[in-house]
Amino acid sequence: QVQLVESGGGLVQTGGSLRLSCAASGRTLSRHAMGWFRQAPGKEREFVAGINWSGASTYYADSLKGRFFISRDNAKNTAYLQMNNLKPEDTAVYYCAADPAYWLTTLRADYASWGQGTQVTVSS
Repeated sequence: QVQLVESGGGLVQTGGSLRLSCAASGRTLSRHAMGWFRQAPGKEREFVAGINWSGASTYYADSLKGRFFISRDNAKNTAYLQMNNLKPEDTAVYYCAADPAYWLTTLRADYASWGQGTQVTVSS
């Protein structure tokens, strides 16, 4: 399995932006599809965005299209989540995950490796 470490979370005001990073070690990310999920207090962990192995294909939760952008740099073994125009309802712990497959998936069960999560808090 690949080991993942997220960074870049923090406290931001409504309308602000953050970029989360997910650094991988142990195995090359280029053999994995990547995903970002989030979990707010008292809620289920939900899919945010996914990207295929090359970065050519991406997919987003409907409610986040146009504000969140997923990308990856396989040379740096790192995936990213750019979050713009943040809202209080975006407050959650954000997790990156790796699926040992080339094509992206929205299903939690398909992801074999998970990071520890990074807290994002959006103040109103």
